[in-house]
Amino acid sequence: MERLGTGIGWRPEIADAVERMPGIDWVEAVAENVCPGHLPDSLRRLRERGVTVVPHGVSLGLGGADRPDAGRLTALAERAEALGSPLITEHIAFVRAGGPLTASPRLEAGHLLPVPRTRDALDVLCENVRIAQDALPVPLAVENIAALICWPGEEMTEGQFLYDLADRTGVRLLIDVANLHTNHVNRGEDPSKALAELPLEAIAYVHVAGGVERDGVWHDSHAHPVPRPVLDILTDLASRVSPPGVLLERDEDFPEPAELENELGTIRRAWEAGAVERVKTELRSAAAGAAALGRPGEARGGDGEPLVGVRATRREGARGEAPAGAGAARRGDETGAAGATRGAFGLPPQEGADEARQRLGLAQAALLSALVAGTPVPEGFDRARVGVQARALAAKRADVVAKVAPELPVILGAEYRSAFLGYAQSHPMTDGYRRDALTFAEHLLSTGRPGDTRARRELRQWWLERSGPRPRSRRPADRLARATRRVLLRR
Repeated sequence: MERLGTGIGWRPEIADAVERMPGIDWVEAVAENVCPGHLPDSLRRLRERGVTVVPHGVSLGLGGADRPDAGRLTALAERAEALGSPLITEHIAFVRAGGPLTASPRLEAGHLLPVPRTRDALDVLCENVRIAQDALPVPLAVENIAALICWPGEEMTEGQFLYDLADRTGVRLLIDVANLHTNHVNRGEDPSKALAELPLEAIAYVHVAGGVERDGVWHDSHAHPVPRPVLDILTDLASRVSPPGVLLERDEDFPEPAELENELGTIRRAWEAGAVERVKTELRSAAAGAAALGRPGEARGGDGEPLVGVRATRREGARGEAPAGAGAARRGDETGAAGATRGAFGLPPQEGADEARQRLGLAQAALLSALVAGTPVPEGFDRARVGVQARALAAKRADVVAKVAPELPVILGAEYRSAFLGYAQSHPMTDGYRRDALTFAEHLLSTGRPGDTRARRELRQWWLERSGPRPRSRRPADRLARATRRVLLRR
């Protein structure tokens, strides 16, 4: 795996600052926000300087019941090729549910939701990952996600789930240590145990980010400084393996560039502290091996050569490296690492695979419907936590719509947020945030809102300009009418 070094998430709001930051070896850009034919000047300049750019997808939904969409895979491939990227990253999550597979309305979460850690869901995920790998021009790495809720009846820990996924597909792992901390607070999971169970040799790079705790729930906001517990998990990980790269994510409330640089320095120090501990452990292991062979100070392998440093710790079964097929052996399978005789939900390949996807799809659709459409919470879920997640999704939806359609908060003023949250309760998102903004405006106009006549007129004009097959302002007749009005106003 290519060494990446220290990086930062590239965002348009901090593009200039990122270009000027010292010690930035690479950046990561949200894939859906990059147009291959019109790369932002900032990314182009970074590429010309030799800075690696990695596209980071957020909408593929590899953990969903449907097979990956060919169009989305093509778009990811185009971005990797345009950026000259060494790999592509996505998430172990589902982001939509419903549709033909379940004969129910298609629903969009607008967020990364956790998949159940079951052998059934793992089989479906593995097939989806293989489909994606075959369609992409560079290696794929997948990220563990933060979660507020637990699926009932889970059969594996997060570490075991990720181990088996990597073992069966060969996919790389993007480990987000902030998400491990989130799951520690919200789900009581031990980050150290998760790290101990991971196939550390599969790590492509590491994410670090901040969040905030409210009423005992940790929100992975990417809008706050990285807290000490997250840095400690990074140090723990670096004490076990040397990750190819570490990257700071920040998506909201961007601080001054100097503060971002200080945070990157803190991350480097946490990473280096772990590296020091790893070297100490390797030296102790080498000394212990030498003592066992009766040669103090020197350990030797089966080939008679000294075992020192990393080589001393990477003997078969040592921490940090798993022998091939270990995941299958640990599950008790007799089919080897690839699970060649297993299909989705433990069924033989092609026999009941679609039925397995349908069962997963029904479960995911029921949960997502409870989160975004107010239907009853499926049995076995914590109702209070589902409520917290539902409110968080609605709040995020309002924030993102305000970003993709910044005119709406201007037109509606202080009424925007309450109006949108009221709309969201009965109008689940079905086709992305831009369509959501149009549907929201149409809903308000159909109910005679806003009450202010001028605001309602402005909202109607905004909606008309954007709801047709192409913006009204770009049509020849509209351009002529606008030009005529400007001439008349000058007289």
